[in-house]
Amino acid sequence: MGKKLALNVLYNICIFVCLALVYYGFEHTRYEFIAGAVFIGAVFVILKIRLLKQVRNMQKKP
Repeated sequence: MGKKLALNVLYNICIFVCLALVYYGFEHTRYEFIAGAVFIGAVFVILKIRLLKQVRNMQKKP
């Protein structure tokens, strides 16, 4: 369970960095940064949702 907690924290940090990169891209009109950050951020959001489903299923089992 500790590994899943660490993985969740890592996903949160990566999502935050992607959001910061999108903001930087808008401020400096670097659209390739925005495109990359949106794509990678979407991947991390999907992985985070899958991790949350795994943890929820682990808690339901007796």
